[in-house]
Amino acid sequence: MNRIDINIKHGPLVMGILNVTPDSFYDGGKYNSIDAALYHVREMINDGVDIIDVGGESTRPGAEEVTLEEEIDRVCPVIEKIIHEFNIPVSIDTRKSRVADEALRLGAIMVNDISGLQSDPDMPVTIAQYNAYCVIMHIKGTPQTMQLNTEYNDLLSDIAKYLCQSIEIAKKAHIADDKIIVDPGIGFGKSLEQNYVILNNIQYFKKLGYPVLIGLSRKSLIGKLYDTHEDRLPGTIALNAIAMYNGADIIRVHDVKEHKLIIKPLKMLYQVANS
Repeated sequence: MNRIDINIKHGPLVMGILNVTPDSFYDGGKYNSIDAALYHVREMINDGVDIIDVGGESTRPGAEEVTLEEEIDRVCPVIEKIIHEFNIPVSIDTRKSRVADEALRLGAIMVNDISGLQSDPDMPVTIAQYNAYCVIMHIKGTPQTMQLNTEYNDLLSDIAKYLCQSIEIAKKAHIADDKIIVDPGIGFGKSLEQNYVILNNIQYFKKLGYPVLIGLSRKSLIGKLYDTHEDRLPGTIALNAIAMYNGADIIRVHDVKEHKLIIKPLKMLYQVANS
């Protein structure tokens, strides 16, 4: 199979979110049918998306776990159709190696594992077998428990240590160094203030030597700042602009068009600041 690659060096890249779940915090239930999912993929491609991240299990705080069979049934038909109908790289958002294996077999090029390879012991080998990209994220606990305890000895150092442990797991499984991407896990076991500390210190994680992915789209770190249920898109765009200016290589978003439009002026600003 001729897999489509990505070029992170020409970033920042925009990863478009496609949740085929009934209970995701923002778009749960919107793209459960294959037709609806493909329509949204076509929209994102027209808007300039660089990679589509398909997820079949909600990871919002307190979300219930999904069985292996149910997750496969949700994501695989959609991934197969995307690969067949579009010329776009696909990522699978999962903690389960069996789901990853099925998605990679169909043509996905990336596994986005919110547990940082620390949930399913077979995940690293599965990724290595396909020479796939691997997004290693930090999480404290699980989606069911992560917001119960957000205390750290040293926030940035503790996150970096977890990521380094995951990187070692990846290396032992022979995942190629140039396929590893790290994600400090905004919204996954962090307080409101801690999320902003992470956003302000992306260069700290860049020092690990790997591209950094940031996923903050429409999350509560934005929603909690408003007294009413305001649209979270303006805040999302503002924070993602800061994330990219601070060094994020990939941003994971629900709204592709708006984020693609801000990349060119951000690149110009960065060039002027560093000339």
